[in-house]
Amino acid sequence: MKQFPNNLKFKKYHKINYFFHINIEKKNFYPINGEYSLQCLESGKIQFKQIEASRRTIKRGLTKFSKLWIKIFTNIPVTKKPLAVRMGKGKGNISHWIAILKKGQIIFEISGITYKKAKFLLNKSKTKLPIKTKIIKLIY
Repeated sequence: MKQFPNNLKFKKYHKINYFFHINIEKKNFYPINGEYSLQCLESGKIQFKQIEASRRTIKRGLTKFSKLWIKIFTNIPVTKKPLAVRMGKGKGNISHWIAILKKGQIIFEISGITYKKAKFLLNKSKTKLPIKTKIIKLIY
């Protein structure tokens, strides 16, 4: 999975006010591609390392004919100054990338496996994420 965008207008951004992102997701609320999905129950931020760790746990259990979709992308850089550096002297370097999640947003989608196996894999990947999530089954 790609960690960050190809080109940005500005390399370092201002700190984002998370107060405006607390509202409920309206577009990416139901699974579109897959049969089973992982939906977040609270808004928050998630790092690339956490997404990658949960992706690996799901990918290990998938078969040859099953497919995984990742519906979020880390597009916000977070800067940090090194330890024991004095005040001033400009903004720090980019330390990691985050994605902001709204309440009800879909994180992962899976298709091509049974419900029992999908539930097992998504429950395993839940533990790697810092927010509360639930499993959704697509009803035809």
